[in-house]
Amino acid sequence: MIEAYKELDIRVQKWIFKQGWPNLREIQSKAVKPILAGDRDVLISASTAAGKTEAFFLPACTMIADQENGFGILYISPLKALINDQYRRLEELSDMLEMQVTPWHGDSLQSKKKEAKKDPSGILLITPESLESLLIREAGWLKQAFSGLKYICIDEFHAFIGTERGQHLLSLLNRLEHLLDRYNNPIPRVALSATLGDLESVPLSLRPNKSLPCETITSSKSQSTIKVQVKGYLEPSDLMQEDTRLPAEYQICEEIYQRCRGGSHLVFANSRRRTESIAAQLADFSEENVVPNEFFPHHGSLAKELREDLESRLQKETLPTTAICTMTLELGIDIGKVNSVVQVTAPHSVSSLRQRLGRSGRRNSPAILRMLIAENELGKSPNFIDQLRLELVQSLAMIRLLIVGNWFEPADTAQMHLSTLLHQILAVIAQWGSIRVDQLFTLLCGQGPFKQITPDHFKQLLTHMGATQLIQQIDSGELVLGLEGERLTNSYTFYAVFKTPEEYRIVAGNKTLGTLPVDTLITKDQNIVFGGKRWKVIDIDDNKKVIYVTATKGGKPPKFGGNGMSVHDVVRQEMFKIYASGDYRIDVGSQKVDFLDDTAKQLFQEGADFFRKSKMSNNPIIQHRKHCFLFPWLGDKVVNTLAIALIKNKFTVTSFGGAIEIQNASKDEITNFLVDLTEDVMPTELELAKALKTEQKHIEKYDKHLPEALLSEGFGRRTFDIRSTKNWIEQNKAIF
Repeated sequence: MIEAYKELDIRVQKWIFKQGWPNLREIQSKAVKPILAGDRDVLISASTAAGKTEAFFLPACTMIADQENGFGILYISPLKALINDQYRRLEELSDMLEMQVTPWHGDSLQSKKKEAKKDPSGILLITPESLESLLIREAGWLKQAFSGLKYICIDEFHAFIGTERGQHLLSLLNRLEHLLDRYNNPIPRVALSATLGDLESVPLSLRPNKSLPCETITSSKSQSTIKVQVKGYLEPSDLMQEDTRLPAEYQICEEIYQRCRGGSHLVFANSRRRTESIAAQLADFSEENVVPNEFFPHHGSLAKELREDLESRLQKETLPTTAICTMTLELGIDIGKVNSVVQVTAPHSVSSLRQRLGRSGRRNSPAILRMLIAENELGKSPNFIDQLRLELVQSLAMIRLLIVGNWFEPADTAQMHLSTLLHQILAVIAQWGSIRVDQLFTLLCGQGPFKQITPDHFKQLLTHMGATQLIQQIDSGELVLGLEGERLTNSYTFYAVFKTPEEYRIVAGNKTLGTLPVDTLITKDQNIVFGGKRWKVIDIDDNKKVIYVTATKGGKPPKFGGNGMSVHDVVRQEMFKIYASGDYRIDVGSQKVDFLDDTAKQLFQEGADFFRKSKMSNNPIIQHRKHCFLFPWLGDKVVNTLAIALIKNKFTVTSFGGAIEIQNASKDEITNFLVDLTEDVMPTELELAKALKTEQKHIEKYDKHLPEALLSEGFGRRTFDIRSTKNWIEQNKAIF
């Protein structure tokens, strides 16, 4: 480690000494040589708070310390808040190096941007959307400002992999290298992440054309101690006036208030609706007990000032603070010491759970996770699915995969990302003014990240875009923007590839509280919850998209939209193992560690007993009264494939938590149907997608502009998995 330290610029060494560090951490020491070499991509994968950011910036700043003209480092973050945080963290180091650091996003100070425009140098911190804006509007300046670019750093890389936004980022980086004429001398990319599944495949997600080798740096040191507790709650089946029992969410809020008051905690509530509801209830508890409120909501629709005030309060650690949040505090913004993380409802993924858990347990203290799971009370005629306690068991499976297997979901690299491709076609034409078809295909698909797109796919897409006036072909054969394309690219919302619901500003008096993505009817005199407080709607201006409110008592949170993430095969297979063994505990040495409270144990036992009584361990098809239930114990892609195949054959189907209910059907009917699926003709993913209405396939931002055939093909790859479904049927034929 001493040798690595000596390779750094003397001013960087002084900064390290000033921090009081006895030496570099393991990954920081390992990263010095490969980053200074500047001839390879580097992937740094280590737990939260392991020093990944410094592992990149210390050697990278050493390399550009004496570079006077042009940006030397381009740092890309998925969040504005993370950029602001990095700007603050780099302040002292950049002062010692006399190096300019520029945060560049929609909320950045114009004075900082003007300064960088006039004299670009040092480090540029930016979001993908702002980089897109610069490529389209300032390509000439960008070419000059990035002429000496040495590194591109992508923070929280796992948040990009396999997503539309990640595909957009890869296309941006490819277009940047093309603009700078750096194809033969690629700019090294450094990716930072705490949660990457299948590390061997990640370099391909970082640079699809493999024009540079990639070195992966991980930490060999054991992880910090983890403490986990799962608590169960019952949602009463019939809350009558005389019933003294309380709703499960109220009970959960009581637990959070009792456990978190007086400390620093993060409560992940998964949805904005639940975030607002829980924050408001906790604020009510504080008011009832005549104590200062310590509980505040944090989500993407809150005003910047409210979010930043809460982040600052967490960072200072001077006041006890609990943030009730969505995914907004999941990523690596420095929020100081967090005593514990609370997860309300099952998490979206193991990767997400790992990232959240990593927010606590810093500074040599254990990471503490409390998971609070509510299940429905079983009445006289209980719902068949409710008896399995699926949400609880899914939570247990994710905990075991995280702690025992250290497993995270790998990226889905089979997707076509057609919505993003259409966006990039428009963006490239807007950037250059005009371009030949062969140049466009080479840039985006041949040398770019859209490897799943064939020339025939590309031709279909361009033909449809021409027919809908997104583009047109001029006499020279080059493509230019059409009337509709001009309209789209001139909108300030164009630079983002992800869809955002229609937003209304919430205004109280002359103060903007934030914005609300409205996907349900909001009416005058209605009471809503926002910013953790209760408000009455006094007026709505649909033209200006403003909802005027005044403080009040009572009210329900507005309904927020949001698509759930797909559950992976491995999670459902782990659930099956837990049910089949009747044991959720974790092996530590020769002991089995139990981490459930009494209610959760009772709920688990009910689920395990029902699983055993229904003989599900060797019987994936269960007859229950007039209905049939199908349990493949695989991920949502297989569940979707089976469900739509059944619907195509006129069965009435619903699915929940990996289980498929087929109404008014016998076990023999379903068995025969499944056997015929493999022996007869299994529908393709495209055929299954075509069975759905067009509107159901409009998932991504620009899907509505795609031709129906391509829309269905892209949706089919995203949603279904024919091969895995066939394999499952073949493996289970003997026990049907």
